[in-house]
Amino acid sequence: MKVLFIGGTGNISTSVSKLCVERGIDLYLLNRGKRKVKIGGTKTITGDISNLKMRATELGKHRWDVVVDWIAFTESDIERDINLFRGKTEQFVFISSASAYQKPPTYPIITESTPLYNPYWEYSRNKIACEERLNRAYRDETFPITIVRPSFTYDTVIPLAIGGWNEYTAVDRMKKGKKVIVHGDGTSLWTITHAEDFAKGFVGLIGNKGAIGHPFTVTSDEALTWDQIYRTVAEAAGAEAKIVHIPTDFLIKCDESFTGTLLGDKSHCAIFDNSKIKAFVPDFRATIPFSLGVRKTLAWFDADPRRKVVLEKTNEMIDRIISAYEKKGEPGPSFY
Repeated sequence: MKVLFIGGTGNISTSVSKLCVERGIDLYLLNRGKRKVKIGGTKTITGDISNLKMRATELGKHRWDVVVDWIAFTESDIERDINLFRGKTEQFVFISSASAYQKPPTYPIITESTPLYNPYWEYSRNKIACEERLNRAYRDETFPITIVRPSFTYDTVIPLAIGGWNEYTAVDRMKKGKKVIVHGDGTSLWTITHAEDFAKGFVGLIGNKGAIGHPFTVTSDEALTWDQIYRTVAEAAGAEAKIVHIPTDFLIKCDESFTGTLLGDKSHCAIFDNSKIKAFVPDFRATIPFSLGVRKTLAWFDADPRRKVVLEKTNEMIDRIISAYEKKGEPGPSFY
């Protein structure tokens, strides 16, 4: 099976690429070559998918069994992909996001039939627009789509809501005995998935003719409270999580950028029904508990100190918000 990944060396996609190679897939990776990630057994096409000349010369000569776009975020990206791969692939897989599901939710368990609606986060609305365009292409011209919606999948990122992800700031604070922020009261449930587990479900959809036209949520079944997530990270780092619970509304008053990531995502419970992906990929089962997976992640950071990015801007923001909250003062225009 000849497969093209647009991207393929990121936080989620690296594990998928490795599993594809293990299963004998003829995998091509199209990217700009800026990430220092080498995946043995793959073929590399170096270039930018937005470059018209590169698309004509490097991709025009190929036909694919499957194309996966890991880096499509807007409807214009999807329009480009439809025009580029129309008649040249048997399956096109789009990486959407579980943040596209209804916010706030009106039912506690999320399935693929949960409405797509997120008035708080532009990122999610763009993903919804991408899905809508692909569904039109499927209905109108049988463009062979499969949509996959991951949720908070980690490997080479720190899976924390504030001071984590692409930075090490929150972990560094824990190690130094400083306070960290958890939104709300820390009791809302959140599903967390290691990329290696996600890969098992995802690779089972590649080349799966029955998956054409369908959306899939691919997550683990492990739902933890945000307090448990922070304390598990702290324990893995050999530290203590000195948690300060701060209401989401207060956080947004301090920094409007939290509107999308918290009000549009992490301030709500996220519990997923994975029966659909298990029905289409019967051998899919998530087996890496967060307590083990986060140790693998921290070990990856420990392997190269340059990965431990601590942002003073984030530190200052966290300190100022905690100070304002503990004083019970309302942050106004001059908060910063």
